[in-house]
Order: sequence, then structure tokens, then C-alpha cells
Amino acid sequence: MAKEYVFCVLKFLLLLLQLVFLIHEADSASVVKFLPGFEGPLPFELETGYIGVGEEEEVQLFYYFIKSERNPKEDPLLLWLSGGPGCSSISGLLFENGPLTMKLDVYNGTLPSLLSTTYSWTKISSIIFLDQPVGTGFSYSRTSLDNKPSDSGEAKRIHEFLQKWLGKHQEFTSNPFYAAGDSYSGMIVPALVQEISRGNYQCCNPPINLQGYMLGNPVTEHNGVNYRIPYAHGMAFISDELYESLKRVCKGEYANVDSRNTECLKLLEEYNKCTDRITLFIIQYPLCETETPNCYIYRYLLSTYWANDKTVRKALQINEESIGEWIRCYRDIPYNHDIVSSVPYHKNNSISGYRSLIFSGDHDMAVPYLGTQAWIRSLNYSIVDDWRPWMIKDQIAGKVGTRQSINQRKALSCSKGGSMANLCRRVN
Repeated sequence: MAKEYVFCVLKFLLLLLQLVFLIHEADSASVVKFLPGFEGPLPFELETGYIGVGEEEEVQLFYYFIKSERNPKEDPLLLWLSGGPGCSSISGLLFENGPLTMKLDVYNGTLPSLLSTTYSWTKISSIIFLDQPVGTGFSYSRTSLDNKPSDSGEAKRIHEFLQKWLGKHQEFTSNPFYAAGDSYSGMIVPALVQEISRGNYQCCNPPINLQGYMLGNPVTEHNGVNYRIPYAHGMAFISDELYESLKRVCKGEYANVDSRNTECLKLLEEYNKCTDRITLFIIQYPLCETETPNCYIYRYLLSTYWANDKTVRKALQINEESIGEWIRCYRDIPYNHDIVSSVPYHKNNSISGYRSLIFSGDHDMAVPYLGTQAWIRSLNYSIVDDWRPWMIKDQIAGKVGTRQSINQRKALSCSKGGSMANLCRRVN
């Protein structure tokens, strides 16, 4: 009888230890002082980890957190989401606004190198780069999910992530908080801001010190692709005659064309012939069929080699059983696009008093600035500050104007424009 009692106690203790291990695994964080590919210790404070979300914390969201290099106790805390959906936030960290980037050497089988940047937003703010939705980057699920991730579902899931993350980093609870991102995150961030705002008035978690949000070349409505043709005309990719015919025959609808409108379909074929060699998200570069060193997207191939290296995964403290091959952008990620337009969220957030900064580069044809202008104008805000040259050290970098609480920026002459957040990083 005593032996059975002891056996039961030992079994219970074993289960308890397993539970403690799972909890530790679910919300693990590690300070990273060295990264393979970067020479010497990192010149900033980097933390990586997982936060479990969901009823049983089955979804493990991976993040990179970099403290502000100026004054982390007082500087803003920024959440950065990449687009896709399904693109890892390493896109932002290495290619947009982070303190590191890839050295663009020809790959020779060895680990690609990393370099410091001079334009990192972490010089004045702390940033959480989050891999979401589940299946993106290093984020994974411990069980098969009953429902696909969705726009509205991601707003709730990220809100839960933030509450738990701040619960473990309480020194940042009083810092001004901003949600930010680019491209497809334009469908998520406004909904997330509304979710946080409402959650701040509900029991029983501490409020998030939400101040506003920021979006670069944001997808806002699914019909935004209709602005690609007027954009192509404005950039002289197509002739006046073709453009006028497209407008007249297709009547402004170029994405979902009625199959019976054969004349419109033929005109679209002509349009595609004129633009099929252009890289949509950064038009200065030709479209590459293979990732060769002279292609813009070659840097993405280097990041794939880097992130899949065993020493890199060990340094980042990646759970070995989480995912197989790391993919920068998981294009076929299961996903439900249940927000048709994020404009109503922008309206609600503005009414609630949250500031927003919307900026667009004029070299992005995937999400043309014309569409951004159109939905901002639809808000019917009065212009309180007319458009004017945006100068950086006596060089024009674009135009800036203000409509009440929404700022709009259109980069006109930045040499590195496009859908990236580093629109003018190389203007000296």
C-alpha cells in the first residue's frame, strides 16, 4: 500500500515537472549577445523568445526584441508587423528599419554576413519584431488548429501576445506604445489598435499605453489593385491610348473582370505585356526569374541561408521541434481574409483620438500611393497643413502634408523607395 502511495506521488511530481517545463517552453526568452555572421558582440540589446497564446497557449509566437539604443526607460515601444500575410518580421529587422542587414556578397556555401546599419529606428525606440500569423517565420502551433488564422482573429491574437509580453516586461508598461507595419499589415494594425483601445477599458489586464499607429504602403482595401493601372500610366509604363481604352472598356475594374467582357481582358493582356518585367514592389529593378547576385531579391535568398543555419537557430534559441525549413514569406499560408476594408477601423481609431502616420513610396506598384491617397481623402478630413517639400539636409526627399490626425507622406525622389519602411534611409 505504501509503495503504491509513493509511486502515485512520484508520478504526480513527474507530471508537475512536465507541466512546469511546458510553461517554461511556452513563454521562453533569451538574451542574445552574439549572432553568427556578425563580427563581435552585438552593439545593441537583443532578446528572442516565444509567447504562447490561445486557451492552451498552443500557438507559439516568436519575436525579436531590440531595446532602444538611446533611453529604453522612456523611449517609445514599437510593435512591427511585416506583410504577406505570412512574411517573417525579419524582413523588417534586416531590410527595412532594424540595426542589422545582410552583406550582399555572392553566396559561396558559407554563412552570409551581417552588417550594422546607420538608419535603424532602434536608435530612438524599442521594437518588437513579431512573426505572425502562426506558421510565419519561427512561429508555430503545438497542435493542429481548428480554424485558419484571419484578419480579425490576428488582431485579437496579437493583443493577447502584447498583454502577456508586457506582463513579463513590466518595465515597459509606462512607455508610449505604437503599433506599426507595412504592406498587408495595413489590414491588421488598424483592427489591432481598435482591439487594444477597447481592451483598455475592460477587466482585468493592465491597460496598454497606446498612443497611435504607423503604416507604410499599407494594403487597405482588397480592390486596391485597381490603382495599379492608373499608377502604371502615371509612370509612363503604358501609353495614353491604352490607358484611356482600359478606363472606357473596363470602367475602373481591373481585378475582378467579368469573363464576358472580352475586350477588357484583351486590353489587360496588353497592359501585362508592358509591365511583366517590372518588380512590382520596387519598380527600379527588373523582375528576376532566378535569384542571382544582381537581383534585388538576392538579399532574401541570403537571409534564407542565414536563418536556416544551425548555429543561427541555436543563437536565436529556436525550438528544434517547432518548424522545418524557415521561409521568409510563406505565400500559401492558410488564411481567411475576413476584413474587406480597414477604412472603418481608421475612422474609429481617429475618433478615439489615436494619431496615425501613413506613408507611401512612389516606387511601389504593388500597393500604389494613389490608393492610399484615395482612402485618406474618403475620410473627408480638412487639410490643416498643405503639402510641402520634405527636406533632409537640403535635399528633397518627398512631400508631406497633414489631414487632422492622419499624416500622409509620398516619397518622390528617394533612391531606395518602394514598399520598404526605409524609404529615404540613403538620402544624405
